Amino acid sequence: MSIYKILSALLDYPDQALIDHLPEIRDEIGKSQDIDTAEKESMRKLLDHLANTPLIDLQEDYVKTFDLTPEHSLHLTHHLFGDDNDRNRGPALIDLGELYKDYGITVASNELPDFLPLVLEFAAMLEDNEATTFLSDANKVLTVLTDNLTKAGTPYAPLLSIVKSRATLTRLAA
Repeated sequence: MSIYKILSALLDYPDQALIDHLPEIRDEIGKSQDIDTAEKESMRKLLDHLANTPLIDLQEDYVKTFDLTPEHSLHLTHHLFGDDNDRNRGPALIDLGELYKDYGITVASNELPDFLPLVLEFAAMLEDNEATTFLSDANKVLTVLTDNLTKAGTPYAPLLSIVKSRATLTRLAA
């Protein structure tokens, strides 16, 4: 399982299916050779948090963190254009949706195409270098989002740090 697929699942709204699959996700993280030790540790800490917190509390925290706090929004274009600037945000969303279509992907979700878990699902379908290049377009937004979540002390911040660190073209030179 791709690290991007795992991150997508962990950054999406928590539900019972996620809780039920935590042992499987933990196993996938443990046996993955594409996830480094620090990334594994960060992901395991969140898994522990998810496993040891009542689902209703996880859901409440998720909504407070991501839906009710605009500077924590997982909709990436929000950080570039805000919600009110449809003149620029709309075309960006359309372009991203068209990119998905170019790859034969139909977005079945009710989410906008810039929703980070959806972006990560798409990245999981790409070759590693292609995923890095794709995500690098959002590096500045990911940096701002990571910083905002870190300042808020949310347990999701380390996951954003992983995405941000993988969304840089310098990874391709290594």
